[in-house]
Amino acid sequence: MAITTDIIKELRDSTGVSIMQCKKALEEAGGDIEKAKVILRKISATIAGKKADRTLGAGTVAAYTHAGGAVVGVVVLGCETDFVSRNPEFGKLAYDIAMHVAAMAPQFRTKDDVKDEDVKAAKAVFEKEAANVPDDMRQRAVDGKLDSYLKDKVLLEQPFVKDPTQTIRQLVESAVQKFGEKIEVVRFERLSVK
Repeated sequence: MAITTDIIKELRDSTGVSIMQCKKALEEAGGDIEKAKVILRKISATIAGKKADRTLGAGTVAAYTHAGGAVVGVVVLGCETDFVSRNPEFGKLAYDIAMHVAAMAPQFRTKDDVKDEDVKAAKAVFEKEAANVPDDMRQRAVDGKLDSYLKDKVLLEQPFVKDPTQTIRQLVESAVQKFGEKIEVVRFERLSVK
């Protein structure tokens, strides 16, 4: 498939990544836009890893109110510079994550934030549930349930509410690639009437 400027523009519009990176990803994917998106996500993770040591010096706070004021999600999204923090697309990213927090009610930011007591309590419940599973499969069943439980409770592991094909972590990694600096969910809070 020929890689035209229209295809490059379409990929750029849907991902926000630079034209050159879009062109390289399309060349590697043989012109297939969906494969190019996957390639760009892999590149995003690599770039985010390289920028992990950088210091956050700026950011923004976004809040999303839902259900007639009964639920609020608030996010502090950090970045390196004021230049990025004032970018409307950065503000939209923070707002989208705040909306996700309001909708999905995560309890922890990362897996590292999960306390050992919480893991032990969940594991005890899952071991009781797996009591009837054959011995050779029991540990795998417990580990699978624990992994699923953590994905449900940890913000960065949850599928993004507006696009379940990517997690919040992948969304942030894409933003790192797009803006060219370290971006991190510093803190979040969900408040509700009930």
